Amino acid sequence: MTEKNSSKIFNKVYVGSLAILLFLVAGGIFIPGPFQDFTSNLTEQITTKFGWFYLLLVTGILFFLFYLIVSPIGQIKLGNPNSEPDHSTRSWVAMMFSAGMGIGLVFYGAAEPLSHYAINSPAAEPGTAKALADSFKYTFFHWGIHAWGVYAIVGLALAYFGFRKQEKYLLSVTFKPLIGEKTEGIIGKLIDVVTIVATVIGVATTLGFGASQINGGLSFLFGIPNNFKVQTIIIIITTALFVMSALSGLGKGVKILSNLNLILAIGLLAIAIVVGPSVTILDNLTDSIGNYIQNFFGMSFRASSFEPEYRPWINSWTIFYWAWWISWSPFVGVFIARISKGRTIREFLTVVLLIPTMLSFIWFTSFGTLSTNLQTKGIDLTGFATEEVLFATFSHYPLGQILSLVALILIISFFVTSADSATFVLAMLSENGNLNPSGAKKVIWGAILAVISISLLFSGGLTALENTLIIVALPFSIIMILMGVSLLKELNHEKQQMGLEISPDRLPKKDQPFKSY
Repeated sequence: MTEKNSSKIFNKVYVGSLAILLFLVAGGIFIPGPFQDFTSNLTEQITTKFGWFYLLLVTGILFFLFYLIVSPIGQIKLGNPNSEPDHSTRSWVAMMFSAGMGIGLVFYGAAEPLSHYAINSPAAEPGTAKALADSFKYTFFHWGIHAWGVYAIVGLALAYFGFRKQEKYLLSVTFKPLIGEKTEGIIGKLIDVVTIVATVIGVATTLGFGASQINGGLSFLFGIPNNFKVQTIIIIITTALFVMSALSGLGKGVKILSNLNLILAIGLLAIAIVVGPSVTILDNLTDSIGNYIQNFFGMSFRASSFEPEYRPWINSWTIFYWAWWISWSPFVGVFIARISKGRTIREFLTVVLLIPTMLSFIWFTSFGTLSTNLQTKGIDLTGFATEEVLFATFSHYPLGQILSLVALILIISFFVTSADSATFVLAMLSENGNLNPSGAKKVIWGAILAVISISLLFSGGLTALENTLIIVALPFSIIMILMGVSLLKELNHEKQQMGLEISPDRLPKKDQPFKSY
């Protein structure tokens, strides 16, 4: 290996990121008890003192993106004025959906509405009609447009500076309108290090959820023990699969798997609707969309200062989700930016915000209705672990075994797709924005993701994963705010240079209205 190639691989961003991540791994492996206590205490402090900040940030991002959609800025293409999209709209949506939420949808599909209804309701007595209505409303809130807004702002910034300004595909580059060439120095390196660390923790958390649910499915269906040892084996096997997929290239492995995921997900959803209470599902969907729209702003700003008894629920659900999306956003943002060349800003934001959101609504209504419907009939599902609820639900419906097997295959496929995409993104970020990173770097990051997932599960299971996620999201949220300011500054500059206006080119003359007939 030449000295030049060595410096390219072992750059400051890569080494700095590895150092921080190895510290976290060492804490999880060698002092699991104190590590869990430390992360739990820090998480409690963050959720208590900065919950308001997360709520304002995520909702503020939505207002900002809506402004870009309706403003003349929306006309700007993510690329040269004559550039065309690299992927069909179907493949584009499939890839962003698989990378953005795949594992979480299956993990929480039946479990979250059930939890809000029967275990711990956000604002009502569990088991009541209000709790049932709230269960879907708040699930929509957690998995809807707020989540995709967080992804969209990062993806937009990267795609705009990468394809439009022809800059490197690094988050630090998006700060050039604010700090200029300082992005090449220590400040830029620090931004990229935080980005990589947040990405690794976000992805590792999701892989931990995925391994837990694969184990839960195998345990429920085949009696395989549900423990750390089995989850470790699952992570090792799936790591080998997604590394092989990653080495095949973004255009092959991820694209093929994403389209497969979409087919499997739609198939599973269709069967569930047919064998389940179909009319109730459609009724719940209609009602819940209305409740969601009606209570949109109330939920968005709900810190429960006047109802402190509900604040623990907000911390453990809403604040956790906002931190998850923030921590997950560098990875998803980089990924959807990479596949969105040739789209206008208006098209990009409209599709990214609305299409996955609607798919999520249909998904959670369908599987949530299956679980809550059983609960209302006296079949208690609350004793099952979160990762087993979906399979326990299926067991009470026709074709339950088939549904469980398809769900298990889908989880594995989502697992591989997410991790596959993540290794590409991490390799790209750690090779100075190289759009064709080395296979060796992908393998290294695949191994690191596996080790961190295992160490966090070892140090305290899903609780440790969730705690670390919330902690890492805080510094990256500051980066997101500054990135949004920088993006707006550059967009306004280009708007002025292009002479973009929302006003019409000409108006009808007096008593001569424009007519199509």
